[in-house]
Amino acid sequence: MEISDKAKKSMESLGLTNYEIRVYTSLLFAGSNTASEISKKSGVPYSKIYDVLNSLYVRGWIYSDNQRPQNFFPKSPSNAVEAMMIEMENNLRSNKNVIINELMPIYEKTGLKEKPDIWVVSGLYNIAIKVTEIIQSTKEELLIAIPKIPENVVRSIQPVLRELFDKGVKIIILASDETNGDTVKAMSRVAEVRLKNDMFGGGVIGDSKHVLILLGEGKNDVVNSYDTIAIWAEHTGLASFAKDYFQYLWQDAKK
Repeated sequence: MEISDKAKKSMESLGLTNYEIRVYTSLLFAGSNTASEISKKSGVPYSKIYDVLNSLYVRGWIYSDNQRPQNFFPKSPSNAVEAMMIEMENNLRSNKNVIINELMPIYEKTGLKEKPDIWVVSGLYNIAIKVTEIIQSTKEELLIAIPKIPENVVRSIQPVLRELFDKGVKIIILASDETNGDTVKAMSRVAEVRLKNDMFGGGVIGDSKHVLILLGEGKNDVVNSYDTIAIWAEHTGLASFAKDYFQYLWQDAKK
């Protein structure tokens, strides 16, 4: 009898070797055996059997008696796994302390700060650049929600959308029902388009991970004036939330 491949892979993930798995499962089915019998039943060479048995003993998977010849017994899988978890936690804690104590002072001297998950983008020009980056990096699905679409904006992104369309990217656009008819026709050549009343805000979602959400106007402390602002993130959680809201608006929008 043998255990499943799934069980073998789980044991391997805990750090057991192929020989160790074969020896332990051999004992598990037999109940107890001598080293010679274990070698025959598991297929592990006799020249290796004591090294493997010793490793399993140290790691808490087997135990033995003091008879002659010596017999080996399997410990229960639950106890063996628990012992390995304790060993792994101790090793992780020890390695963590070494890494932090030695490397953190080096990191702190550089003066670096970790990048935030979400960025604030201000100014129409900067927002347009970030939107273009998201569009160009999309490989499978692009969702766009725009309350008002100026003609010049449509003309500028049309070639990029056409290129994505030709590559097989699914493009879905939700626009205000006040959008010019010719603009809607132009977008419909490369995307599925629906129109919705009273749209406010907007945004772009690329491949369910890149997201930019328009927030409207906010104060720019640098020049002490108000400017268009948006938030941008490469964050699957935020993108998933934004996509759910997009689909909610899409359901009752007009084709």
